[in-house]
Amino acid sequence: MTNVGDPPQYFWCIKHNRVEHGDDRCPSKYLLGPYPSPADAEQALAKVKERNEEWEEEDARWQGDPS
Repeated sequence: MTNVGDPPQYFWCIKHNRVEHGDDRCPSKYLLGPYPSPADAEQALAKVKERNEEWEEEDARWQGDPS
């Protein structure tokens, strides 16, 4: 919940596949974020995919896999 004067926070809801904000949003277990703008929240799944790929590559390097 945000206080008056706080910048708005936006979330990506993985249950409904949409941007949500304010008090009328799904429970936290369905949300990615917070993000500073609706556009950033819309990119949440792409960012998750990008980070997962980076981490998998790093894990492979850590384990000595040359690929």
